[in-house]
Amino acid sequence: MSRIGKSPVTIPSGVEVKVDGNVVTVKGPKGELTQEIDSCISMSIEDGTVSFTRESDAPDHRAKHGLYRALLFNMCQGVSEGFKKELEIVGVGYRANAQGQKLELSLGYSHPFVIELPSEIKVSTVSEKGKAPIVTLESHDKQLVGQVAAKIRSLRKPEPYKGKGVKYLGEELRRKAGKTAAK
Repeated sequence: MSRIGKSPVTIPSGVEVKVDGNVVTVKGPKGELTQEIDSCISMSIEDGTVSFTRESDAPDHRAKHGLYRALLFNMCQGVSEGFKKELEIVGVGYRANAQGQKLELSLGYSHPFVIELPSEIKVSTVSEKGKAPIVTLESHDKQLVGQVAAKIRSLRKPEPYKGKGVKYLGEELRRKAGKTAAK
């Protein structure tokens, strides 16, 4: 049995979980999320917990057992607490500026990048003198935050010699030594 799939999901206070056929809707103070669940997985809600069972021991069903449990757990956590990703922009002259749902990034190219963000995401930037600008993305949808953060990071991935580029805050980069002068 799936180790993740067999542990029940505790529903936080203030969060409402509804099952309509094979569609699960989770509603909380931060927003509402829906997820379609495969017919091979069945859900039961009892005493503030949600438990999942699968119809057979087939590898496909075992994989989906843990998947849908993890998705529902992330949905419950998202609508009650929310998710946050922070990106650090390292490089001389690299800048970030947020205006509403638009994020403008200057990443050393001849033109700035202007990214139109989905309405579910709140964006903010912090630029302190002598420090790298930090872009903060917040939302109730974990998948959406990760996808947008990965898209922003892909505009200028950190390079291994000087570490310039867009990286996640706290990300460890593998650095290379570079060339040494001939004697």
